[in-house]
Amino acid sequence: MTDTPHTRASDAINALGPGPVAIIRDEDGTDLARTVAHARTIGFNNVLVLTHDQSHTEGAVSLKVRASATLHDLINPMLDPLNGRWIYLGHNAEYLYFPFCEGRSIADAAQFITEERREAVFCTTVDLYPSQIDRGAASLAAEDAYFDQDGYFSRNRFDGPVQLERQIDVFGGLKWRYAEHIEWTRQRIDRIAFFRAKTGLRMNEAGLFNDPEMNTIACPWHHNMTFCVASFRVAKSLINNPDSTHAIENFVWDRSAKFNWTSQQLMELGLMEPGQWF
Repeated sequence: MTDTPHTRASDAINALGPGPVAIIRDEDGTDLARTVAHARTIGFNNVLVLTHDQSHTEGAVSLKVRASATLHDLINPMLDPLNGRWIYLGHNAEYLYFPFCEGRSIADAAQFITEERREAVFCTTVDLYPSQIDRGAASLAAEDAYFDQDGYFSRNRFDGPVQLERQIDVFGGLKWRYAEHIEWTRQRIDRIAFFRAKTGLRMNEAGLFNDPEMNTIACPWHHNMTFCVASFRVAKSLINNPDSTHAIENFVWDRSAKFNWTSQQLMELGLMEPGQWF
């Protein structure tokens, strides 16, 4: 991280108020303002943007970081100072959804998850894409967002020959349909995007924590609430990557649906569930 009087990580953390924190890695500026606005709409009073340029985003604390830094490299040094805080990790042009988020806040969800004695929430990334590809577009229109209604599958996760308890890998969306353009180690769409930081907690390059229980889909005794991250990130990459841009004329297929930006749509399709939260 760049160590200047205005961009030290400690200064950024000290500038945060109480409550859950949304940490957004700004990769290219695309729809960053809309990303921050969505986080605040669902109840994040604290939004920290990790950016490699000098821009400031309204409603967020900005921290300048190296352009080449990955999200797990950036977040790991912050986990000890953020001990006890609930954190969402995402990127620009990604939007967190949780059950009933239109009428309940992320603080409400965090309280319920804590009461269930869980420290992390299993999330599925739902790829969003435009109906018409505009390779020169500076943003992706919210009113022209589509996603796959089916084509999702999961498999048990293994460490060598050993099956890991209550851990699964999930696949689907654009990463499944255009797998030939995406490195196989990056084809999973599951992630732990919302979790409680604690001293000694670390995330690896695959987005998994050194505490195995925090990588599980649910506790042993019942299903828990799960979240979704609606994301334009893969569509952006496929549109802009020289190896894929001319191979893709249109993302839409016969199982595409228009995204209506509600948690209910995601729950009805089984992409996330409320668990015991009604």
